[in-house]
Amino acid sequence: MDIKMTVCHPGGADSLQLAADAPAQPGAGEIRVRHDAIGVNFLDIYHRSGLYPLPEHGVPGVEAAGVVEALGAGVDGLVVGQRIAYAGAPVGAYRTTRLLPAARAIALPDAITSRVAAAAMLKGLTAHMLLTRTCAVQPGDLPGYFRTS
Repeated sequence: MDIKMTVCHPGGADSLQLAADAPAQPGAGEIRVRHDAIGVNFLDIYHRSGLYPLPEHGVPGVEAAGVVEALGAGVDGLVVGQRIAYAGAPVGAYRTTRLLPAARAIALPDAITSRVAAAAMLKGLTAHMLLTRTCAVQPGDLPGYFRTS
């Protein structure tokens, strides 16, 4: 039997509750991931606090790493036993296993641990977006911070 952590009511850490959970079978285009590590982000706190409400007894979490445990119909490019990481919707990472759209999975090289991937995916994507799209920082924009050599 697996476990999940749900938000039983908006609030602090005391609003989180552990519950039994059974692994689900992936549907078309989905994979089942057994998590090795789960990232914790401000978005999770916003969900828990009710700022961005989850459904009653919703499972927070938008970032994790683990091993592909099962494939749904039509999933190509991933295999059972492969290490992956993901960040972003759909919410639901605070659980032992979860279903995930296969397109969200990113293969992990052996050199990157699950802990590093789970802790860095969303933050890394956020930094990349801010530095390349929101304010496309170029060498020389902030003298002393960027080196061109």
